[in-house]
Amino acid sequence: MYDYIRGKFTYKTSDSKGFYVTVETCGVGYLFEITERDFEALPEESKDLTIYSVLLHREDKMSLCGFLKREERDVFNVLTSVSGVGSKMALTLLNSFNLADLIGFVIDGNYKELTKAKGVGPKLAQKIILELKDKLNSYKGQSSANKSSVSAFTQEYEDARGVLISLGYANEEVNSALIRTMDALPSKSSAEEILKKSLQLLSI
Repeated sequence: MYDYIRGKFTYKTSDSKGFYVTVETCGVGYLFEITERDFEALPEESKDLTIYSVLLHREDKMSLCGFLKREERDVFNVLTSVSGVGSKMALTLLNSFNLADLIGFVIDGNYKELTKAKGVGPKLAQKIILELKDKLNSYKGQSSANKSSVSAFTQEYEDARGVLISLGYANEEVNSALIRTMDALPSKSSAEEILKKSLQLLSI
């Protein structure tokens, strides 16, 4: 419903339940729950701020989660598609790892690293990996016919490409970023290294 909201950063608050920021636009103050990392990165009050948003609609209430970066919002949506991973757990995972590492753990099946996040046990970590790998592979299959000018991808680049497509980036954006990544990284780079560099380029 809301892709992003741009307005004036009014104030931020935190308590035992989480971290929050209020952004005012057109006379309305929107309250977002955010990660601690974004909480610490907020500008001075009264500065303009763009928040990429997710509207959560439960039986008893509606609320907003917000992110300073679009790609973190997109990964949040992917994480919450896993049964058993709610908004709180998704925020915890995004706060516990940088984005490239988190996606890399899923690609590599490294559930032990995921268990370092608070509240994530071995069973849930393996469930996240299993469900997200299936999801990402399905995206990769849908995009296999659209490789544009990029025809020499290794399996590592294909894995990274599938993740980027699943996060909502257009084929043209992904191909451009991967071509530039090829020039910047050694020829035998891992999928995690390729993904990290590509995300950096897409964020510019």
